[in-house]
Amino acid sequence: MTVTAPPPLTPVQPPPLRLSGAQLGLIASNFLMWGGFFAVIPLITVHFAGSPESGGLGWAAASVGLVLGLRQLTQQGLTVLGGAWADRVGPKPLILAGCVLRSLGFGWMAFSTTLPVLLAAALLAGIGGGLFDAPKNAAITAVTRPEHRTQIFSLTSISGNLGMVTGPLIGAALLALGFQVAALASACVYLLAAAVMAVTLPHVRPPKRPRGSGMAGLRAAAANAPFRRFTLVLIGYFLLSTQINVAITLKAIALAGPHATGPLYAVSAGLAVALQYPLLRLAERYLRVRTVLTLAVGAVGVALGLMALADSFGALLLCVGLYSLGTMLVYPTQQTLTARFAPAEQVGSYFGFSAISLGVGGALGSVLGGWLVDTGTRIGMPALPWLLLAATGMVTAWGLRWALRDLAPAPR
Repeated sequence: MTVTAPPPLTPVQPPPLRLSGAQLGLIASNFLMWGGFFAVIPLITVHFAGSPESGGLGWAAASVGLVLGLRQLTQQGLTVLGGAWADRVGPKPLILAGCVLRSLGFGWMAFSTTLPVLLAAALLAGIGGGLFDAPKNAAITAVTRPEHRTQIFSLTSISGNLGMVTGPLIGAALLALGFQVAALASACVYLLAAAVMAVTLPHVRPPKRPRGSGMAGLRAAAANAPFRRFTLVLIGYFLLSTQINVAITLKAIALAGPHATGPLYAVSAGLAVALQYPLLRLAERYLRVRTVLTLAVGAVGVALGLMALADSFGALLLCVGLYSLGTMLVYPTQQTLTARFAPAEQVGSYFGFSAISLGVGGALGSVLGGWLVDTGTRIGMPALPWLLLAATGMVTAWGLRWALRDLAPAPR
């Protein structure tokens, strides 16, 4: 009797991505949020700390730094709780409430003439951001199939980068009409984002209501040892990603003057808009998500190390290009892995807990970046900050490989 061998098994291909109304709404609202944010935040320093001769109020730079720092700390601190609340009430109410509160905060800034009032407005804007940040990621997870989440997170990131490019241009144009006009326009953009979410995003809830208090999901995330390792190791990456605003900007200004920041951010955000999605699709075709993340963080570290050799603005921009190739792959892969760690009923809590890495790493990066540059200059070793940042990147990449060693491959 002749036995016929069975045909070879072929891998099952996931269905192609077709964007739903909810996904399109999330992508569009993310563009509006980032655009509205960057239309007004850079102008706060220009308006309040600028000289009276140029139309500014002449406040001390430290006062404006206090305002911006309060907003950042408030948002990052509340993001942890915002994710936990999303597990109980669903992400949509929190996203809508956050957009409205941020709109009120930016609108209040338009009429702020004293530091206490501006601090209160910044606090309100930070609370709004803390309410919609983690729930927005939870909403993306809820309305997207697991095999498509990396692509959707990438498209969302691209829309944010588009907002980061266009926001400052629009804000600068509106500043000619006065800071009040720019701030009120930004406030209206957040109301528009809320309207988009109200129409397109369904009121999704966890498949089963989590037991215990609203902190139960956060406690579960903290007790998940592999996820806790993943979150803590990522502090190293966010320390590096902050340097685009600190050490890299300082070097760009030293090489090409104060107007160098425009081309610097244009290269960083422009590359992300043009290359993030196709590069991510190419990488995930051949590599696991965790491998893509590890290699991306390593590329960021190498780029920072090469900046020690950049003796011209053009050479620095080439290094920024490599730096951007790494950072553009980190966000979607990190978010995808966070969603994979999380039980379906605790997705918001896991995204909230993951914000700890951004909050701590961003704060450390803001402080250490400038301090390392000053120290390197003072002791006659200008390469010092770049070598230490490169070493941090290599250690972080190795740490991610260790932290994700037991993570099962994504189902196909």
